[in-house]
Amino acid sequence: MAGPDRRFRALVCAYAVSGYGNYLNLIALSLFSYEVTGSAFGVGMLLALRLFAGSLAGLAAGALLARTSRRPVMIGADVAQAAVMAVLALCAFSTPAWLLGCAAVVLGAGNVFFTVALRSAVPAMVGQESRTRANGLLVTARSIATVLGFASAAPVIAAGGFATAFAVNAVSFVVSAVALLVLRPRTDGDHGDDVQESAERERDDRGSRRWRAMAGLPALLLGMIMLRGVDALASSSHNVALPLVAHSTAPSEPAVFMTKFWVAWAVGTLTAHFVLRRSRHGSAWGERAFAVGTFAMSLAFLAAFAAPAAPTLMLAAAAAGFADGWTEIVYTSRLQTAPDRQRSRLFGLSATAETAGFALGAVLAAAALEALPALTVVGAFHGAAMCGSLVLLLFTLRRPSRARPPFTSEEEGDTHGTRTGTGALPGA
Repeated sequence: MAGPDRRFRALVCAYAVSGYGNYLNLIALSLFSYEVTGSAFGVGMLLALRLFAGSLAGLAAGALLARTSRRPVMIGADVAQAAVMAVLALCAFSTPAWLLGCAAVVLGAGNVFFTVALRSAVPAMVGQESRTRANGLLVTARSIATVLGFASAAPVIAAGGFATAFAVNAVSFVVSAVALLVLRPRTDGDHGDDVQESAERERDDRGSRRWRAMAGLPALLLGMIMLRGVDALASSSHNVALPLVAHSTAPSEPAVFMTKFWVAWAVGTLTAHFVLRRSRHGSAWGERAFAVGTFAMSLAFLAAFAAPAAPTLMLAAAAAGFADGWTEIVYTSRLQTAPDRQRSRLFGLSATAETAGFALGAVLAAAALEALPALTVVGAFHGAAMCGSLVLLLFTLRRPSRARPPFTSEEEGDTHGTRTGTGALPGA
């Protein structure tokens, strides 16, 4: 089985660079927002504005990308984010609050537009058979970018101030945009695919096949998306609670505690990629594997907060990272089996569910932590995700998925070059 080619790997490297800038900026912009607004409420409002913009962008992205090419949208998202970070870098010494608000909107919407376009374009870039490996590479790149971005935020800010951190983030977006311009990856299916999809939908409108499509695949995908939103809500709890645990467990070096946690988590996500890459059934994992992975991830995060002392913490964080990487790859690969234009809508809806879930969870978790211990709050939130995963798992066990097998050779056709076409990525 052919894997992703060098052009896609080059895009992954550019994606890692922009991801590094994003995670560096996540810390820098939070600290800078506190300096500008002078209150935790101001920081929270800017974060809420960013997440709200991302939620709306998820709905808009699905509709937009179903009607237009994905590559220009990705480039436009990179350019817009680079521009706003360049402005912040130039105005770092005198930034009005309204400018920070505008930046939050652009960053929130731009990130979602880019992510939805990228995820839905992977099958067109590498072919359906290689999508699981490609998603693994993207998850690996994100994990490495997370660790490096968080680890280097303090040194970068200390060395050059917020202006330098913002400039680095702007350059990272430029790198991604230039890579898309130079490499010109294929991001959209052929017109013939759309004709075939329309014909299949018309056939599905007749007889029992219509009911099979309506009662089978859409219901399971909707369940996966809903569980993904609940998982995002649960994840917000450990993100909010982790700094509190770090200060109580290691008051002399909380940053080191958090670094160890996220490094162990990143190692786990990398391991998940290698395991799925070597699995013969990696491209066929579906709803059940996603439900089991979500349950295991929540259980691992609970274990990490129940026993925050090393080495138990490291093992639990690595297990959580493995389950996180597993569910990310399986979930993304499963949605990518949908027809080309439907994928954009699915990923747009998914982005909205994830962003809204995280935003709601962050607010609720922050309020709950004022009165309850971290373990109680994290347990309640991740308990909800575990219950949701059990519901989805029981649904799939009682009612096996009737979705079509992912793009058999007879349905997909080799004329479009996707089954063997990872050796070259035609220009969009």
